[in-house]
Amino acid sequence: LQVPHTLSQPLASGESRRFTNKHSKKALKASLTLGILLGMFFVAWLPFFVTNVAQAVCGCVPSGFFDVLTWLGYCNSTMNPIIYPLFMRDFKRAMGKFLPCCRRSAEPRPSAISLSMRNSNSGPRAVTSLKNVL
Repeated sequence: LQVPHTLSQPLASGESRRFTNKHSKKALKASLTLGILLGMFFVAWLPFFVTNVAQAVCGCVPSGFFDVLTWLGYCNSTMNPIIYPLFMRDFKRAMGKFLPCCRRSAEPRPSAISLSMRNSNSGPRAVTSLKNVL
């Protein structure tokens, strides 16, 4: 028996190619973001830890240099809130909901009462869908 060739097979392969391409772009972007974050972490904190070990072994590290390396590590912590919104759309959306400076003008500001009603188990509860969350 021979199975006749249908037109839906090429479409399915095209859809899977688009699906794979879309997810590979997301994976590439995620790995790029992770690489940048880890790279900045190592650039900022590795000199501190190496100097810390050298200070414990020989005591030959000037205190001013050690302070500079400590502050370099602290600067890494201040760079993270800048890096995350640049590379992560979901992070931008979440911050836009809660920070007045990042909110779009068309978005209504949630009131404290509505937030407490939403977080409590009392009162009417709206059905939460993925569209409402995002």
